[in-house]
Amino acid sequence: MERHATPEIEHIEEEEQETAFEPMYRVIIHNDDVTPMDFVVNILQNIFNILQPDSVEIMLIAHTQGEAVIQILPKSEAEKRINNAHFAAGLEGYPLHFSIEPE
Repeated sequence: MERHATPEIEHIEEEEQETAFEPMYRVIIHNDDVTPMDFVVNILQNIFNILQPDSVEIMLIAHTQGEAVIQILPKSEAEKRINNAHFAAGLEGYPLHFSIEPE
């Protein structure tokens, strides 16, 4: 008898459905006087999936105004990306800081 493997589509759909009902949060980047601007742009592009021109604009807003909203995400996704960004910055010894607030 031949067996066919079935993909775990239900599991993926459940995860997507969970995040669809999560509260949305603003992800905020905070300016500091140590982290290089090109590193910030790199983090915005690679962790937050923001295109280069938008990453530069967000970085400059945070630099001049003290903080900038990056994007609005479900809480678990926002926390995951912030943790990844803090980890990457920590590896380089930079104090780059992000926070979230309810939408």
